Amino acid sequence: MNLDIIGMVKIFDPIDNFVYVDKCNAIHYENMSEALAQSVANKGTHFISEMHFGNGGTTVDPTGVITYLPTNTNVQNADLYSPTYYKIVDDTNAANGDPLRNKIVVNHTSGLIYTDIVVSCLLDYGEPSGQAAFDNSQSLNGDFTFDELGLKGFTSAGAGLGPLLTHVIFSPVQKSLNRLIQIDYTVRIQTLTNLSTNA
Repeated sequence: MNLDIIGMVKIFDPIDNFVYVDKCNAIHYENMSEALAQSVANKGTHFISEMHFGNGGTTVDPTGVITYLPTNTNVQNADLYSPTYYKIVDDTNAANGDPLRNKIVVNHTSGLIYTDIVVSCLLDYGEPSGQAAFDNSQSLNGDFTFDELGLKGFTSAGAGLGPLLTHVIFSPVQKSLNRLIQIDYTVRIQTLTNLSTNA
């Protein structure tokens, strides 16, 4: 069986449904292959646990031209360029403060050759602590003007230390006290064929 994994990220305001980002993301295939093997073997590690946010994926010149860095998916210990915040999205983890809105759902329709893992994360009005009051900053370099995010797997080494499984870089989006931001991060695992052969 040949497998393919793709990812799609949608960042939007859940009040008015204004979409800030809607694009595909990069998969860290080495770390994802290990995560799938650990999960299938029921080893209790590497499963999707956290969503990490950063502000080091782009540079913006004085004229407003944005330069995007490549995703960090080539070495096993890869990380975001400049991680600044993360949330636990594993809704079975006791440390998840809002498992109804920060959660992981597996969607599969019988007869289809793919299954979606939908990771939902809500940045509420009061989080992260220390954000600007309004979304009118002229600077795109603040800690909470996000331009990269990724999913990380669980590890017994501690929160924030798991393997990077996915990475996406996008135009900067400012999180401020007057703004809710919802992220729906879909990881689709699909077989490349539904035909089977006998050896």
